[in-house]
Amino acid sequence: MLLLPASIIVLVAMAYPVIWQLITSMQQFGLAQQFGAPPEWVWFENYATLFGNPTTWFVVLRSVLFCLAAASVTMVIGIGLALLMQAASKGVRLTLQIALLLAWATPVVAAMTIWNWIFDWRRGLVNWLLTNLGLPFNGHNWLQEPLSFFAVALIIVVWMSVPFVAFSVYAGLTQVPGEVLEAAQMDGASPWQRLRLIIVPIIKPILGIVMLLQIIWDLRVFTQIKLLQDRGSIASKTDVLGTYIYQLGVGSSDFAMASAMSIFVLLLTIALSWAYVRNLIKEDDES
Repeated sequence: MLLLPASIIVLVAMAYPVIWQLITSMQQFGLAQQFGAPPEWVWFENYATLFGNPTTWFVVLRSVLFCLAAASVTMVIGIGLALLMQAASKGVRLTLQIALLLAWATPVVAAMTIWNWIFDWRRGLVNWLLTNLGLPFNGHNWLQEPLSFFAVALIIVVWMSVPFVAFSVYAGLTQVPGEVLEAAQMDGASPWQRLRLIIVPIIKPILGIVMLLQIIWDLRVFTQIKLLQDRGSIASKTDVLGTYIYQLGVGSSDFAMASAMSIFVLLLTIALSWAYVRNLIKEDDES
């Protein structure tokens, strides 16, 4: 009963946008609606039109691949930094933690301004370094080709996400009993065996929830991609789900299609994360 008021508030706050999007996705908005006419009900016609367009499926595939790549790389680097913080001396650990905290706390737009300068095709730091090393990168536009565009986007997204993973995993590592690790070491277990057979099983719930959050965040990435697109890339070749919805809604004023795509992103997020959610529920029941 004590949790009921807060639960109701959360459900209302979450349900209203979803219901509004669902209703809007089944309506049609045109020129008449801009002059006050009520929207027409077309039910699932918007979904049929949207997913009958091959462009939609290219965007979905591109977004899923980018999401899985970004989440995987982020988890690997984040876990590595967490292990490094645990093994390093106090001075090195504090320096690393401050550096990660500064990267995490930097506003996205401010960070993107710096990254855009680093990869600028005229005066960028990356091109300058590679050119001085004798490589043919003078005037190379990293954002023009889709492959190099997403390589840059991957670096930026991972850089912004790694601190959260590193701090979360490090917090979990502090809960691993030291006497258990010492006993395993005395029994002849190698560092890899201690990590695989002792540390990972203990912090597995933390790894699961962090991976789940990364999948959700990386699937919905928008700001980094949009700001990179604004630097001169071809949006139709570099759109992900977030920017595609933006183009449908704001760019084309087709709010019904944008709402239909938003509902699909919600379902896709649930589908991709269901394996982790089911595993967490199973472990919770067993405990």
